[in-house]
Amino acid sequence: GSAAPVISPDLPALVVNTGDPVILHCSGESEVEWKNQRDTFSNHTSSTLSIPKATFRDTGTYRCAYVNSSDKGIATVHLFVRDPANVWYVPTFRIFVTKGGNAEFPCLITAPEYGSSVTLITEDASRLSPETNYSFSTQKGITLYNVQSKQKGYYRCQAVINGKIEKSSKIRLIVEEALEKPVSVMLDPANHVRIVGEPFEVTCRVTAPSHKYDIRWVTAAKSVRRAKKTSYENENYFISDILSVPAVAMEDSGKYTCVANNSAGFKNASTMLQVVESGYVFLTPVQATSQEVALGESLKLQVDIEAYPKLLHWGWEHTNPLKNSGSTTFKGQMMFGNNWYNNTLFLNRLQEEEGGLYTFYALNNEVNASVTFSISVKSPPRVCKIKVPANDSSILQCMAIGYPAPRIEWYQCPIYSDRYNDNYRLLVNDSSPQVVNMLPFREVEVESVVPFQELGANFTFCCVAINREGNASDMFHSLTITRSIMAPPNKLFSPILSTCIGTSVLLLLLLLFLLYKYNQKPKYQVRWKIIEACEGNNYIFIDPTQLPYNEKWEFPRNNLQFGKTLGAGAFGKVVEATAFGLGKEDSVLKVAVKMLKSSADTDEQEALMSELKIMSHLGHHENIVNLLGACTHGGPILVITEYCRYGDLLNFLRKKAESIIIQDSALDTSLDSAADYKNIDVEKKYIRSDSGFSSQGLETYVEMRPVSSSSSSASSDSAQARGDSEEEDEIREDLRPLNLSDLLQFSSQVAQGMAFLASKNCIHRDLAARNVLVSDGRVAKICDFGLARDIMNDSNYVVKGNARLPVKWMAPESIFDCIYTVQSDVWSYGILLWEIFSLGKSPYPGMVVNSKFYSMVKQGYQMARPDFAPLKMYNIMQACWSLEPTQRPTFDQIGCFIQQELEVHKEQDYTNLPSATEEDSGCDTSGCCEESCEQEESGQPLLKSNNYQFC
Repeated sequence: GSAAPVISPDLPALVVNTGDPVILHCSGESEVEWKNQRDTFSNHTSSTLSIPKATFRDTGTYRCAYVNSSDKGIATVHLFVRDPANVWYVPTFRIFVTKGGNAEFPCLITAPEYGSSVTLITEDASRLSPETNYSFSTQKGITLYNVQSKQKGYYRCQAVINGKIEKSSKIRLIVEEALEKPVSVMLDPANHVRIVGEPFEVTCRVTAPSHKYDIRWVTAAKSVRRAKKTSYENENYFISDILSVPAVAMEDSGKYTCVANNSAGFKNASTMLQVVESGYVFLTPVQATSQEVALGESLKLQVDIEAYPKLLHWGWEHTNPLKNSGSTTFKGQMMFGNNWYNNTLFLNRLQEEEGGLYTFYALNNEVNASVTFSISVKSPPRVCKIKVPANDSSILQCMAIGYPAPRIEWYQCPIYSDRYNDNYRLLVNDSSPQVVNMLPFREVEVESVVPFQELGANFTFCCVAINREGNASDMFHSLTITRSIMAPPNKLFSPILSTCIGTSVLLLLLLLFLLYKYNQKPKYQVRWKIIEACEGNNYIFIDPTQLPYNEKWEFPRNNLQFGKTLGAGAFGKVVEATAFGLGKEDSVLKVAVKMLKSSADTDEQEALMSELKIMSHLGHHENIVNLLGACTHGGPILVITEYCRYGDLLNFLRKKAESIIIQDSALDTSLDSAADYKNIDVEKKYIRSDSGFSSQGLETYVEMRPVSSSSSSASSDSAQARGDSEEEDEIREDLRPLNLSDLLQFSSQVAQGMAFLASKNCIHRDLAARNVLVSDGRVAKICDFGLARDIMNDSNYVVKGNARLPVKWMAPESIFDCIYTVQSDVWSYGILLWEIFSLGKSPYPGMVVNSKFYSMVKQGYQMARPDFAPLKMYNIMQACWSLEPTQRPTFDQIGCFIQQELEVHKEQDYTNLPSATEEDSGCDTSGCCEESCEQEESGQPLLKSNNYQFC
């Protein structure tokens, strides 16, 4: 290694008088610098420190080191500036020490001869305890050993010079308790790859229980930059120490270790950087590239991929040289990691024509690569037939087809027989019959011949074709040769055969058409997914059919009194009902009951049961539509859930847009209007839309209202009272305006509900205002529409591939890579916030979902701030729409942000709400009710035809 720098004059200590000039030179083998000094002049390998007039404050140890070096190889010199008027120089007046450690009091003596008689005294000059142990150094000061809590306080250093006592300034000793909890250290993924010239950045995330911590890096790169961000939360310090290299070189490859410590110990974490000259794609087949598979068996082909930069495109291509139909492409199932991937292609129940070459290809923006598997499909022998050739009646010919090529055995029986038995005698074992036809990836056709005249007459002959996959046989009776030669041709054979073939083809085409129509039929999917395990970006989902169902949820179906149909989808419907004895024996509770239509098949019944199991698995939370019970025995499956009187949030917001009151100052905007409030009075000009529900089958659509006493034959006084009370509540709600606190409350409640789902490892996959219901007290509840939504007729669901997806609410990784995570739900939540603060407008207004839309999303396009969103709420939306999923906030963090915003606006909103007297008297609503509800508006439709969503 390099020798340490050299300081001139070359002395361990230098003594000067006050006012003397001081010049110190430092030189070395490479660039050097004086540490923590200002008045220096550097000339690459040398640096000069100049002090024109020294004072006692210049007393101290001066250090010189190589630039960008570690602590090794540092040269030092101590400078004394003699000043009889200032015996002591104290650079700092407060020192910290951990209990049990050693405290260094920075009492620097200004001349070495002053330090002959130095003691440590307390501020009040009280005597130190006998067990106090300390030492003095003329260059460092006084060191107090094994400090205890009781020794905290103020101290002075004291020297006796020529009989005169000289005291230093007072120094405060602060004793901190020893930490029991060490720091924790986390680093970015274990391996990084960069191309020469690219920037490299890695973040070390440290959690420390106190401000007493230290972080350092041990790096392969010689020149690095560092930045640090610190926050304090829940009595812990969270530090992000960011190390970066602007442009990496090959020699920067190696280990990068972040080391953090406090008094409780050290912790470290490491990552590896590999610098390459150019990008790469390496493919490694997991199985052998040449495979033989039995007919009807399944096969799995896997390829491990290492690639940098990330892959842009990949897929499988199947070709068969015997087929002229071109190639068939597949995507396979891709798993992602840090610069690695794994793709699996499942080939189920292989048929003969599915043999051939399967090529996996992958490419990034620099290179491409491919690997090819050769698949041969094995099959037992078939079409084994004995015949006498038309051109030679002296031989018997046996034809067989199979893969591998079958061998042929000839047997003879001296009597007429139509079944092989022990009486048969082996005549010939033809282990290598003549190959008639052999093509790659195809069965082999073979032929074996025996002389017929040598075998005699009136015998039965048997030809058996055998390979590893099985055998096939055929019988031939020697007497039939005469009959076959003399028999006249059947003139009816050809017309009958043609008719049969034609009929078969028509039936096959009809079957294929029916199968196509069946596959086009929308399938009911349970949107919510439960994560079982997570490794990086690789999620394993629990099969909901495997979740247990607790019989405690069972409820007697006879205790349900059904009311009106609230809504219907392609597969099921939701019905208002009254449950007697749900929870308590004498309770009467209004509920919503989800059920399948009578036309539902087994898959849809299983899907509804899966939805029931997921709801029971999640448990109860105020901000999700909770399961109350179920009926799974003795009839169709019924799922009983909470009844949400005010329907979905989307309709609620659009309806309330008629009379919203929001103070301009709350929106962080400066408006030209002199009015203090936005008082919106939108005319009722809504068009009919059912958001994907179909009301077919209902004689007239019934808007969601509570079941009144008059609609039930089993009415009672108490039911009448309840109905009247509910009707009054609805009237009161209709008159109550919407304000900013309500919008913030909805936002907060949905965030809390999603945080609950995330804590249960549940991914929603379809979070939107149409999938949130509003219950009493304006409480928002998240739900999963599942079988209730008719996505074929809902414009929010766009055809992508062979599925219909809510593209405008989906995160980019979900749209382009089919990756669904909690972070993708956060993106959808940001879209929902935009819906809330635009009062129910459709996102990306005026934009059609096409290739331009996809390109804008991929490039990071974000919607403008909606009309009623405070600036901080719009900032949350923008954070939710980060293209990098890991940069998006968690639902817990979002909930905290919104709670803070609520505190700011709560007092103002309460002040501006109408008084109870004004509400009871019924504010002037004439302007809201004069226009016809049947007219059309260019804005957002109020989903009046289906106010209650099935969830």
